[in-house]
Formats: sequence, C-alpha cells, structure tokens
Amino acid sequence: MIKRHLLFFVFMGFFCSAFAQKIQSPQEFLGYKLGEHFTPHYRIVEYFKYVASASKNVKLQQFGTTNEGRPLLAMFIASDENIGRLEEIRHNNLKLAGVESGGGSTSMPVVTWLSYNVHGNEPASSEASMWTLFDLVDPANTATKAWLKNMVVVIDPCLNPDGRDRYVNFYNSVVGSAPDANPTSREHVEPWPGGRVNHFYFDLNRDWAWQQQKETQARVGLYNQWLPQVHVDYHEQGYNAPYYFAPAAEPYHKDITQWQRQFQVTIGKNNAKYFDQNGWMYFTKYEFDLLYPSYGDTYPLYNGSIGMTYEQGGISAGLAVVTRAGDTLTLVQRVAHHHSTSLSTLEIASLNTQKLLDEYKKFFDNNRNNPPGEYKTYVFKNDNNNKINALAKMLERNGIQYGFGLANKTVTGFNYITQKTEQYNVGTNDLVINAYQPKAVLLHVLLEPKTVIPDSATYDITAWSLPYAYGLKAYGVKESFKPANAKWNVAEPGPLTNTHAYAYVSAWQSVNDVKFLAALLKKKIKVRYAEKPFEVGGKQFTAGSLIVTRAGNDNADFDQIVTQTAASLNQEITAISTGFVDKGSDFGSDAVRAIRQPKVLLVAGDGVNSEAMGEVWHLFEAQIGYPITLIRYQDLGRAKLGEFDVAIFPDGRYDDFPSEKLQNWVRDGGKLIAIENAVSLLVDKKGILLKRKEEKKDDKEKDKEKDKPVKLYGDRERTAISSSIPGAIYKLKLDNTHPLGFGLPDYYYSLKLNDDIYDLFSDEDGWNVGTIKKDGYVSGFVGYESKKKINNGLLLGVQPMGRGSIVYMVDDPLFRSFWENGKLLFSNAVFMVGQ
Repeated sequence: MIKRHLLFFVFMGFFCSAFAQKIQSPQEFLGYKLGEHFTPHYRIVEYFKYVASASKNVKLQQFGTTNEGRPLLAMFIASDENIGRLEEIRHNNLKLAGVESGGGSTSMPVVTWLSYNVHGNEPASSEASMWTLFDLVDPANTATKAWLKNMVVVIDPCLNPDGRDRYVNFYNSVVGSAPDANPTSREHVEPWPGGRVNHFYFDLNRDWAWQQQKETQARVGLYNQWLPQVHVDYHEQGYNAPYYFAPAAEPYHKDITQWQRQFQVTIGKNNAKYFDQNGWMYFTKYEFDLLYPSYGDTYPLYNGSIGMTYEQGGISAGLAVVTRAGDTLTLVQRVAHHHSTSLSTLEIASLNTQKLLDEYKKFFDNNRNNPPGEYKTYVFKNDNNNKINALAKMLERNGIQYGFGLANKTVTGFNYITQKTEQYNVGTNDLVINAYQPKAVLLHVLLEPKTVIPDSATYDITAWSLPYAYGLKAYGVKESFKPANAKWNVAEPGPLTNTHAYAYVSAWQSVNDVKFLAALLKKKIKVRYAEKPFEVGGKQFTAGSLIVTRAGNDNADFDQIVTQTAASLNQEITAISTGFVDKGSDFGSDAVRAIRQPKVLLVAGDGVNSEAMGEVWHLFEAQIGYPITLIRYQDLGRAKLGEFDVAIFPDGRYDDFPSEKLQNWVRDGGKLIAIENAVSLLVDKKGILLKRKEEKKDDKEKDKEKDKPVKLYGDRERTAISSSIPGAIYKLKLDNTHPLGFGLPDYYYSLKLNDDIYDLFSDEDGWNVGTIKKDGYVSGFVGYESKKKINNGLLLGVQPMGRGSIVYMVDDPLFRSFWENGKLLFSNAVFMVGQ
C-alpha cells in the first residue's frame, strides 16, 4: 500500500513537472494558426512576455520605445547553463573585439541575432519570430536544445512597430470574411504613406550607421553592447518574386573578408537544403548587394558579424494573392519560409561555433593591428564646434574612438576638399581619429574619399564619405598618430558680463544655430541677420550671423529670454554694446534685415515621396523644434495659401501640379521651395524662367550614335546603368553671398540621385546659387551618359517673382537626414531667402 502511494506521488510529480514545462505555442496563445490573420504588435508583445514568464531559458529586455510609444523588445534565449551568465558572454564578445580590455575566450557560446520586420508592410517575419521563439523554448524540441548548448539567440520580433501596426490596422480594416486574392482588390493597395516607414516616414533599414531615428539609436546601441557573430535581417519583396537568401549579389565592399563571403555560402546551402526538400522556389547572388554601410546586413558585416538579408516575396500580398505566375501565395506560406531560414541559420551557426568565434577574433585583431585602407589617421579641422560635436556624437553611437589634437602639430595628408596631398597644422580642438581600433573597418568604410565599386549595378547610393556629408575640412594621413587629448579644450559658454546689451550676436553656421533662431522666434523675439560680414568689438562675424537687437524687442525680460535660451541650447552668443561696427554695415543699415517669423506649409499625401516629406517633417519636429503645418496635396485646392509664408514641395509625382495658383501666391509674397522632381514639374510652365539643360551633340557624336551596335536584350541591365546615378557626390560652386548660401563656404557637396540639371539663369531672371562644372564629380558611381550630362549647369537657384520667390533645389539636401551640411542649406531657404 505504501509503495502504491509512493508510486502515485512519484507519477504525479513527473506529471506536474511536465505540465509546468508545457509552453503554449503561438497558435494556442493567439487562438489561430500563424498566417491565418495578421497579429497586431501588442499581441506579439504579449506572447513574448508570456514566454518570458513561462520559460526559465529566456530573458526579455525592453530597450526603447518608438515615436508612438510602442515597446522595442529583444528576447535572449540560452541553455540552462548559459542563461544565468548572459553578461559574462556579452563582455566576452566585447573583449574578443577589443572594445573592453582583457583577453576574451573563443570557447564561449556564439551569439546569433535575428531581426524581424524592419519594414512595416513586410509583416510575415514578425509572425515567424513567434514560431521561432517557441521552437527554441519548447522543452520537447531536442534539436534546438542541442543548438543552445553552444549558442545564445537574440530575437528582435519587430524593428518597426509603428509601421507594422499602420499596415496591419489598414489590412484588417478592409479584408472581408475571406481574403480576396485578386491583386487589384483594395486590400492589396495600401493608402499613403504605407506601412514600410516609421512614424517620421524614415526607412529604418537605411539608418543603421546614421542613427537619425530613435528606434535605430536604441537598437544599434544595444547591438553594439553585444556585437554578435551572426545577424540576419528579415524582409519581404514584391510578391511575384520567390525567396532570396545569401550569398549576396555583387558588389561586395572590398573590406568584407573572404571568411564572411564563404560563410554566407555555407548558410545559403543549408537554407537551400530545406527549401529543396519542400519544393520551394528561391534565388541567391542577385540584386541584393553588400556595399552601402547602413543596412541591416552590411552594418553587421563591417562590425565583424556574418550579416545577411533574407527576402520573402510578399509586399502587398495580404493574406493571399494570385501572383503573375498564376499561383496563390498565402501568408501561411510566407511565414513558413521565414521560419525555415530562421531555424536553418541557427542550426548552421551552432555547428560552426568554433570557426565563427575564431574568425570573429581574427577580424577584430586585424582591425586593431592592421586596419584597412592607406590612411591610418584622420583629422577633421574644427571650423565650428557644433558641427564637430554633431560628428563626434555620430562616431560615439557607432563605437568609433576619437580624440582631439596631436602632440606632433604638423601632418602631411590627403585634403578631402582640394583632393591633393598637403601639409596641415593640427589645432588643439581638431578632431583626430586613429585607425588602429576595434571599429577600423567601419571607420574606413565611412571615411574613404572614393568608394571602390567593383560592380556598378548597385541597390543603393554609392557615396557617403563623412567629410562631405558634414561639410568639414578633413585630412587622411598615412602615418599613425594618436590624439593628444580625449576631450577638447572648448570652454562652455560662460555667463555674459553685459546683460543689458545693445544687441546679441550669434553665428549662423550649423543646425544648432538654426535651433537657436527657431527658439527665439517661437518666443516672439525679433531677430535680424547681416547680409554682409562685419567686425565689432574685435570679433569678426560672417554673412548670415544672427543679430538680436534691443530695438524692436520691448519685452521687459528681453535680456533674460535671449541669454537663457542660449544657455539652454549651449549656444555661444556675444553681447554687443553698440550698433556702430568697426568694419561692415552698422546694425541700422539696410544690410541688416529682420527675419519675419514664417508660417510654413509642408505638402504631404498622395503623390508625395513619403520619405522625402518625412525628412523635412523630422527636421522641423525633432531637430530644430519649429512649427510646421502638413497639408495633403489633394487638399491644397481648398487651403488658404495666404495664411502661409513658405510652402515646401518635397520630391514626388504630383498630378495636375497647380503652377498658376502657386505663382500667384508667390507674387503676393510667398516663398515656394521645390525639391528634386518637384522642380521638374515647374519647368515649362508660364512664368517659370528655369529651363532644363538640353544636351547638345556635335556632328562627331551624332555619327557615333548612328554607328552604335543594336542593343541586346541580355545586356539591358548593363545598358540601363549608363544613364543612372544611384547616389554620387558632386562639388558645387556656391554663391555664399546669397542668403541661400549663408554660413557655408564657397562650395557645397551635393549627393546626386538623378542626372537632372538646368540652364543657368540670365542676370535678369534669377540667381545661380549652386552651379556645377565638368570637374564637379567627386565620388560614387555615375553612368557614362549621365556623367556627360552633369556639367556646366544649375542645381541650386532662386527666382524672384513679384514680392516672393521660388527656391529650386534639384538635389535633396536632407537625404535620410544624415547629409548634415544640407540642413543649414535648407534652413537658409526657409528662414533667410526673400527677407
């Protein structure tokens, strides 16, 4: 009897233990099979939180929030032995990389990081993330248990929760009781701006290095605390395409190691094995290259990982769609494909742990001891503390080490501006970067003056070098020099001795200066600017400098408002005791103009490039803090334009462009800022004096055209790139005496994304502010035909019209918000031009 009771309790103990270890699958938790419905983000979060409470082998970390307040999560999954020593494993990675001191061990677990759903309307992978998580924590899954013995897995279930919910909420609101697979049905046509982008309409998959968005800043911050050995970024492409996985297409950046190339093939073959078993279609080595440094595959590669993109056909597919081949593609299938590559990648990483860790250590050892590229030291001239500070913050976010000044004051190096080797005397507060450091590869990629492009058919921009993007003078030095100081010797702006000044003067050279102006205008402080350089009290000030006079500002607390605003923004201002200047024009002259506080309209909605519009919105909302009104293009007809001083038309495809209405508004004192394709929509309209530059061919060129061989169908892609410019840097001659060029030198580096160029204005018609000569090319791929076209023309211009003006910006000065120098140029268009 005692034995029977004992056996009963033993049996019940085993039963209870097994029951306690039972973890609900996503289907059990959600109440439907994955792929039968789109799961809202909050339910994905709930499932991850549920698993965190039910499994002892996981740790859930919220590392940030989106702009709309949704949580950003990372789930760490490990074995019983390793889950309690995640910090030890993390620090070991950093020691192997040399980010932390002390020798790391290559006998530790490998870290594999899976990132899902960076584009909100590519939602299948977030569904697959729940399935993958369940497989890793399911006590009955012996295969994954074996993998976790030597591996830590990190799952980020959704990189873009705001965009995902925008798509899912749209789809769930229009689908019927059963999905309509007809591709022309409304459930396959997203409304503007679509779910791809985040709250500010940024493509988060292009933001890894630049980190302009809060989601990216939080995520890459966490990523750099771990520096995993393997990283996969999950996407979807057009639904007529099959599945894509590594190895990637050419071009590969030359700094990607042979090992990184080889292991992409190893993983690809393992993925192919499972796809072959299931009869699923796929492709490799095509379209998705490894060059641009700010992707979810290239950024990890430049940081020592095996970085890869996986692409499932499925954008706009909904729950089911009929493809061009006549097949019906379902969400169930899409989820299954992403789940398969997730497990396949984990399997192959687990089987190659030792090699992954050995090569990872070798990558960072090479970085510290033999960095790539001919330049071993980079020096940035400190012409402006705010611009240097902006660069320093960007470097810090990427874990790139820097300092200031050199013990040896004189160096010989490549001058990025003149493109020549020159001597330079390094200043105490010049920013100095030594290449012998853990992030040497990333540093080299971000600073190489000319991108080496082994193959011209690329997926994204082909030039991005930071000296040009930030508008800073820089030198590449072949010798290795270490910075003299970890910090600069710039004193914080101290208290003003004259707190009852005649005027306060601020520089106008950076975005921080724009932020200061915006803050004063919002506080109803009248601000002026100098049209010409001047000197007063022994200090020199450039054209565009802000002048805040007591005259016109009758506030009793005028001094307090100005000085406290400056202090809150760490803005240096100079108190002036007189309006009588030593050189230049006195403050009461007509060369000192008042800045009217502009009411700004930004066009949004159908026809507008949402990412281009988002760049402007983000600048106003998140960077300079100035109010802006967003009006849908389709509502422009009933908008009261007279209530606005500035109207911004970003890049877009605008139907029935209201040129006549806009010109009437401009004549009445409005200012129209047209960017990229919006410029072309104004050309050839009555009253518009800007003319498209036509290519003139001489007789020899015409004869060559006649003798050209017939184009072959098989060469169509190569032929097309001869007239393409996916993103290259050109140097413009800039008229910095014009308000559009204030605060900038007499040149400007522009990132060209098209070969549009226009004839120069005649002296009577307008101002040629940014022009280009035939020697303007600096870096990046430009097709042969496009390169011939881009010379001797206008890219930045201003046409006066009545009491107003039109500002033409042929290239996007705010591209992805990382083109830092363009922000001042654009701010000139908003606040300075036409005053």
